[in-house]
Amino acid sequence: MRIYTAIISSLLLIFTACTTSKSVVSKNVDLSKYEYVSVLNNATYHIPAELMEYEIQLFDAIEESKLKLVSDMKIYGLSPQQQSKLLLVKYGVSIQPEETIVTVSFIDYETGRPVVSCRGAYSTLGVAGASTDIRGAIKRVSEQIANTFGKS
Repeated sequence: MRIYTAIISSLLLIFTACTTSKSVVSKNVDLSKYEYVSVLNNATYHIPAELMEYEIQLFDAIEESKLKLVSDMKIYGLSPQQQSKLLLVKYGVSIQPEETIVTVSFIDYETGRPVVSCRGAYSTLGVAGASTDIRGAIKRVSEQIANTFGKS
């Protein structure tokens, strides 16, 4: 029984290590110019209801960067200079049996151009359950955001 547990633990560690978390940054962008971020939240873009509890963790991940969070309803109250330093955020969650991926995309407000994509991936191969995988993927995407934009 101990050998079986050791083998399963080793395989789980190997597969978890294979999941890739990364950030892709546009080569033509200066990230240091950005100061503000707003998470898109409208009728056409929302997280599925069963994942709502994880939305809090996504907001926390974004706030842990040096960027200041601005409500999407307050964007028009920003000055033109502030709007030029604003990124919009879209995020997605993909849950598969082999891994869970959380992707957070940052889009330049003025141009609509995606400038950064952070990806957090995590897997326990279904052993620990979907909620563990989601939490792990959010933790990893948080690390990618902090590494990309710096901590506050």
